[in-house]
Amino acid sequence: MRIVIALGGNALLRRGEAMTAEAQRGNVRAACEQIARVVEGNELVIAHGNGPQVGLLALQSAAYTDVSPYPLDVLGAQTEGMIGYVIEQELGNLLPFEQPFATLLTQVEVDAEDPAFQSPTKPIGPVYSREEAERLASEKGWSIRPDGDKFRRVVPSPEPKHIFEIRPVKWLLEQGTIVICAGGGGIPTVHDESGRLVGVEAVIDKDLCSALLAQQLDADLLVIATDVDAVYLDWGQPTQRAIATASPDMMDEFEFAAGSMGPKVEAACRFARHAGKTAVIGSLEDIGAIVAGEDAGTRISTSIREIGYRQGN
Repeated sequence: MRIVIALGGNALLRRGEAMTAEAQRGNVRAACEQIARVVEGNELVIAHGNGPQVGLLALQSAAYTDVSPYPLDVLGAQTEGMIGYVIEQELGNLLPFEQPFATLLTQVEVDAEDPAFQSPTKPIGPVYSREEAERLASEKGWSIRPDGDKFRRVVPSPEPKHIFEIRPVKWLLEQGTIVICAGGGGIPTVHDESGRLVGVEAVIDKDLCSALLAQQLDADLLVIATDVDAVYLDWGQPTQRAIATASPDMMDEFEFAAGSMGPKVEAACRFARHAGKTAVIGSLEDIGAIVAGEDAGTRISTSIREIGYRQGN
């Protein structure tokens, strides 16, 4: 079975943790322990978030005032290499020596006229107090938005249109390689007026890019791993309940938070609709059960005829 696993930000850095290399490696190690359970007999592609990491690199770049700060596409490429390296190493330590790995820098085409460029929404970097966020916005020209009781920088998040390295990913999979790619939603690029491919100042949503990746790879399963065990209705309320199974049309009847579960649900529904396959949103700890087809996560497929809820949640 060909599987795309999209690791949420919690797989790299948990809220409130210091952005140290040690903390991130520890989280990656825990994620890899779960992924290692589903390697045998499957073709595996791993995508991941990079919001905190690219934000930290942006701050570090801005601190060196002798040159202009590096653009987000360059910083995104740096995080793909950095995070891919750690995933390769930690997963490699759990698997036979003969298992090959490859991390691919992944350029993703977006539309230069995408309306997202006029309305930044994608959070990157650490959280700040209101006072600190407003100061940074004034000094650096950032757009900021609330994130819980804190604030974060937000940047444009255009739609992914095409993954340029899709053929090398397929070639590597055919040779039994575990591929890490499309990190942070890929490196956002456009064709300029002369037809040259250039990077743009944006961050593509990781889950939407993972859905496109899974579709273009003709994957059998898309797993969106996050820090909750399913998609919930009435989250945080006495009436909350977990969705066990649903079709994309059924999920369209509900609204989910744009900054958290919304993109994951949209990505899962896109893959299910366009590929005619199954997407599952669930916890990192349940990856093995999800791949085995057990009752775990929220399973979305066009073949589902009635919405199902999980008891005991």
